[in-house]
Amino acid sequence: MTETDIEALIRSLVTPLLRHPESLSITVSDSDRFRRYTVNVDSADVGRLIGRQGHVAAALRTVVEGARSRRANAKKIRLLINDHRH
Repeated sequence: MTETDIEALIRSLVTPLLRHPESLSITVSDSDRFRRYTVNVDSADVGRLIGRQGHVAAALRTVVEGARSRRANAKKIRLLINDHRH
């Protein structure tokens, strides 16, 4: 999958969970080993996206990492949920 496919996958997984889907934005950045996707949502939706004990966030990370290309030079994916509450 390409970078835009991963971003579209994240959008399609996250949007139904949000009460304010218009506030969803995804920022992509690269490091040496990882491609980081930072999900920014309204502060009222952060808890819904993380879930109890982080179960929803963990499931999202599992699906997104599973969709990553397994080529030798493909970077691992980090999915971060930006918590504006603190």
